[in-house]
Amino acid sequence: MVDRDPVLNSKSIMERFSLKGKTALVTGAGQGIGRALAHGLADAGADVAVVDINLDLAQSVSAEILKRNSNVKSIALQIDVTNPEKVNHMVDQIVENWGKLTIACNNAGIGQWVDTLDMSYSDWQRMIRIDLDSVFLCSQAEARHMIRNKYGKIINTASMSGYIANYPQGQSHYNTAKAGVLSLTRCLGTEWAEKGIRVNSLSPGYTRTSLVAELLKTELGQKVGPIWLARIPQNRMAEVTDLQGAVNFMASEASDYMTASDIVVDGGYLAW
Repeated sequence: MVDRDPVLNSKSIMERFSLKGKTALVTGAGQGIGRALAHGLADAGADVAVVDINLDLAQSVSAEILKRNSNVKSIALQIDVTNPEKVNHMVDQIVENWGKLTIACNNAGIGQWVDTLDMSYSDWQRMIRIDLDSVFLCSQAEARHMIRNKYGKIINTASMSGYIANYPQGQSHYNTAKAGVLSLTRCLGTEWAEKGIRVNSLSPGYTRTSLVAELLKTELGQKVGPIWLARIPQNRMAEVTDLQGAVNFMASEASDYMTASDIVVDGGYLAW
């Protein structure tokens, strides 16, 4: 019996990178990083549900996707990802529309700069609820469907802030939430590996979104911007498009042996 040669008998690498025939959702996709991730998945051929708490933003991005990629489908959903019932309904709607859910990017989140001594308990709770609890709720709902097909890709947006204490801005609640996302991703990736569900995460470095651009115009932003750049070997912040490749890789068959892992895209910041 001749051993099967995986190099000669597998799909081509470009075919494995394709997302044609796949269905995806991206939370927090109405703007910023989520918008870029939704476009990246659609560019590779996936049908994409654009999920956001702001329906107008979600509809705008969904329309952009359909205009840019006429061969894919896209729907806009208004969902509060901290509400278990709404999250379950989100997955049900996608499956009802497209018959399956293959890829889920749990990206919704918020940021806030506030020193811990001045941080209210409600600030802390809100951050944990939106940036960490939502990832648990979404992952759970998504996996309950994916397990039926014994295949699925869950990609959580963490942050390099899950590894470090950012300086000079105060954001202990944000850093803690993102560290939680990293830990949750490792736990789910190992727990669900035998079920065919891969769970990985993306950790962006400082990324130029419209919200960050506005923060950098403030008095504090004028102070922190140069400090950030001095620590980035590439001497620039990421553009949202710099994050698309890592997510498309984790969403594709090319990464089927990868789970419980994190990809850092930070221009070299953590290497210092």
